[in-house]
Amino acid sequence: MLTYYFVYPFAWVLGKLPYKVQFLFSDLVRWVLYSVVRYRRGVVRANLLASFPEKSENERRRIERAFYAHLADVFIETLSLASATEKQMRRRMKYLNLDEVASWTGDRSWISAMAHYGSWEYTTNFGLYSSGTTLAVYRPLSNRGADRFYRKIRSRFGVVPVPMHEVGREMIRRHRAGERVTLALIADQTPAWPEIQNWTMFLGRWTPFFVGTEKLAVRSGMPVLFLDMRKVRRGYYEARFELLYDGVEQVEPGEITRRYAERLERMIRTRPELWMWSHRRWKHNRESWMEAHGRQIVEGKTDGGEGR
Repeated sequence: MLTYYFVYPFAWVLGKLPYKVQFLFSDLVRWVLYSVVRYRRGVVRANLLASFPEKSENERRRIERAFYAHLADVFIETLSLASATEKQMRRRMKYLNLDEVASWTGDRSWISAMAHYGSWEYTTNFGLYSSGTTLAVYRPLSNRGADRFYRKIRSRFGVVPVPMHEVGREMIRRHRAGERVTLALIADQTPAWPEIQNWTMFLGRWTPFFVGTEKLAVRSGMPVLFLDMRKVRRGYYEARFELLYDGVEQVEPGEITRRYAERLERMIRTRPELWMWSHRRWKHNRESWMEAHGRQIVEGKTDGGEGR
């Protein structure tokens, strides 16, 4: 727990500093990540090359440098949540179409399908706008101090952090209590090899996605809304929700996941530097998975109809 007792006081003080000073820390972090430790530069370059083969090397290097600058901003923004005020968070992270969200969801629980794009930790301020309970699904960290820190900053504005493996039980408990729930899921993470069930074409490659969002939505009749985020300027973001699934439509297995992947790709291509390129997103191979599971690929689909 030493990590928590060291990091939290530092983060609290950092969050009280003027934004211009926080950006100086961000510039320092960017320099260390990019030029000193060269944090995952090989992974970033490989991902950018495979995703944007049509771009020149200079164009990809520009995206690379912009990505590290943005990653440093996100790091400092996340730390600043330790002491950011409600007024500050309403100004830094805005939602532009909450009236439309209300018309799509009514009094039903719904799923916010997000990504590691923009400043995803800033979206913990959605609890300030939600009329019900907002559950933020997360993957617990192995370092207990770091895990405690993230749970604390994520819950400051009314959002309830829930470990990924407890989501089902938590949803059942809250629905039985009559609560209306917004389930916030960062859905672009890579499932572990045994958990892969779906492959979807994404940024030019077959990519595994978690199917929990889709299964929960269909089983419970929960609308799925994509969170489209825009970085207005340094430290300030706007987001707009878009309806992916209305909770009623009859869909084929993999369809909601395909819609999410397609919409995410469009957002990434708009401003690629805002996505998490340092993540080892394509560490699993579809052909190896198919062979291991006795599946065959027919006309771009698996024999089970998953993927597009």
